[in-house]
Amino acid sequence: MNEQSNFPGFDDGKAPDALRTIGEVAAALNIRQHVLRYWEEQFPMLKPIKRSGGRRYYRPEDIQLVATIDRLVHKQGYTLRGARLAIEGGEGKAAAAPAKPVTAPAQASADLLPQLQSIRNALAAALAAA
Repeated sequence: MNEQSNFPGFDDGKAPDALRTIGEVAAALNIRQHVLRYWEEQFPMLKPIKRSGGRRYYRPEDIQLVATIDRLVHKQGYTLRGARLAIEGGEGKAAAAPAKPVTAPAQASADLLPQLQSIRNALAAALAAA
């Protein structure tokens, strides 16, 4: 797989399968370095190579995983836990884990409307009696 074609930020003359530093990955994918380090804690499958001094080197498969995490979390609305479960479960389960849609509270409010109106009327009566 040619990573340079997938990530235009890697147009640096290196071979497509070359190791990339955390700075190179962060710049190419527009993700801050501290976010990448945090994602390493949250996603056990994200394990860049660490050399002396703790310097991280990302393999092409690590970069692909970071791009997938970024897509799930920032573009598709997954929570970190949901994104991790989607990745662990494979692509088949990925569609089942996005954040819940906003339409669910509308149904709940329709069910609660008579109860809320009753409370409002009771409070209005209490204020009028005071």
